[in-house]
Amino acid sequence: MKKKLSYIGYLLAYGFWFVMSLLPLKVLYIFSDLLCLLIADVIRYRHQVIWKNLKSSFPEKSDEELKKIERGFYHYFCDYLVETIKLMTMSKEELCKRMTFTGLEEFNQAISEGQSMAVYLGHLGNWEWITAMPYWAPGALCCQLYHPLENEYFDKLFKYVRERQGALCIPMQESLRKIIQFEREGKPLVVGYIADQVPMWWNMHHWLNFLNHDTPVLTGAERIVKHTKQAFVYGDVTRVSRGHYNCEMKVIHRDTKVIRDFEITDIYFQELEKTIRRQPELYLWSHNRWKRTREEFNERFEVVNGKVVPKKKK
Repeated sequence: MKKKLSYIGYLLAYGFWFVMSLLPLKVLYIFSDLLCLLIADVIRYRHQVIWKNLKSSFPEKSDEELKKIERGFYHYFCDYLVETIKLMTMSKEELCKRMTFTGLEEFNQAISEGQSMAVYLGHLGNWEWITAMPYWAPGALCCQLYHPLENEYFDKLFKYVRERQGALCIPMQESLRKIIQFEREGKPLVVGYIADQVPMWWNMHHWLNFLNHDTPVLTGAERIVKHTKQAFVYGDVTRVSRGHYNCEMKVIHRDTKVIRDFEITDIYFQELEKTIRRQPELYLWSHNRWKRTREEFNERFEVVNGKVVPKKKK
């Protein structure tokens, strides 16, 4: 019965998403403006989390400046939702007009030489539109790591939308095996890593300063990149205007095998912070990014032979 209800929910969601995606973006942006009024002024969606994140990330800014950023975030977030809806039926021509990539000379040169590229991104701008990458990286197999949804039908729906432009979705738990498999087939890869999520306690192996916070960070992507000798690239995303984004491909290290541990992760967060400070309203402030602290980690866990394990009760 539960599976049938999930399937019915999937069909309804697919139908609604498909019909809405047929509307022009200028019409969808009207819905976005109305939705913004609802979630910002009526519901005040995750206001406490957003305000706490902004206040602690930018202690040098006044409340008026922070309120302006918060309002800008709500507008951007609603735009992101309708832009993602549009992705279901958006044509190649429209997507390539609205999601552009620059800095491709060195990037595509490395691909032509047979090297795979690791593109680090954040939850900033419209990361769903980055799936336009196959049109800008000829000769490469583009893919992205993702966490499968628990509901198999909705996972299938989101996977369909994300793969429409030719970029494959690789489940996180299969990432290294799949990447090695694809590389053995002789085709260079462009792999997208969105690596600014909150790690689980047992994955906390590195801390750094990010936006004025002592921050635990994921390092699994770095281990994959170094193991497979992918070049390290930072995707610097800018919103040029409403509905138009650019991603500058900054090739930072091509020989990642020889650089020190955590250097890729450190540089990534330094670059991401620069991007956020340039257009702060485009970051996902509604995410409770700093809910896990070093103090709690030290109280509850310890590292034994390189693994994080719960402390034994005395």
